[in-house]
This record gives sequence, C-alpha cells and structure tokens, in this order.
Amino acid sequence: MILLYAIALALAVTGLEWLEYRYVTRAFSTEIYIVLLAAGFAALGLWAGHRLTRRRASPGFERNDAAVRSLGLTPRECEILGLLASGQSTKEIARQLEISPNTAKTHIASVYQKLEVQRRTQAIHKARELALIP
Repeated sequence: MILLYAIALALAVTGLEWLEYRYVTRAFSTEIYIVLLAAGFAALGLWAGHRLTRRRASPGFERNDAAVRSLGLTPRECEILGLLASGQSTKEIARQLEISPNTAKTHIASVYQKLEVQRRTQAIHKARELALIP
C-alpha cells in the first residue's frame, strides 16, 4: 500500500513539475530563447577564438650573438642576465654562482652599464628586446 501511495505521489509531483515547466516556458519564452541564443554564440565565439588563435610551437630560443659582441658582454654577464630574468635576488645569484655578493653586484652593475639602464626590470626588458635572454 505504501508503495502505491509513493508511486501516486511521484506521478503527481512529476505532473506538477511538467505544468510548471510549461508555464515558465510560455511566460518567459522570449527570455529563454535569448539566453539559449547568447549561450550558443558565446560557445561559437570561444570555439572560433581557440581555433583561429592557436599558437604554433616556436622554435628554440637563439641568442643574438651579434648583440652580445657589440655590447661587450662576457659569458658570466650573460649568465648573470639570465639569472636576473629568472627573478633571483643578488644574494641568490651569488649563492648559485658560488661568488661573493659583492662580486655579483659588480657583475650586475657592469650589465646595467653595458645595457645603459638603471634598474633590473629595465635590464630584463632591454635584454629581451635584443634577444639576449628568452
């Protein structure tokens, strides 16, 4: 008997939900169509954007050796420049290269002078423009 009442209640709830769905679709049909259309265009835009702007794998980085020679950068200064670009502090650079912090500061100052910049960010930006670092 309980199972019979449960089935009857489930059918009644299903019927009421179906009636509510029909009411909502009639009362808000324009809004529903607009939302569906907007969602379709958004999906189409995402797909087209992804498809059209797919990036090709770039070939490996090639250092601009002519710029290195013209600036007079030593191999150690190029190494320092790469470590600056990786975001390491002067102390971290000194530790990694197993040199004193003062020597690291001297190398960094020399790099700044050769690149004609005053700050770390300017040095990194100019080095990337000249293809000295990736």
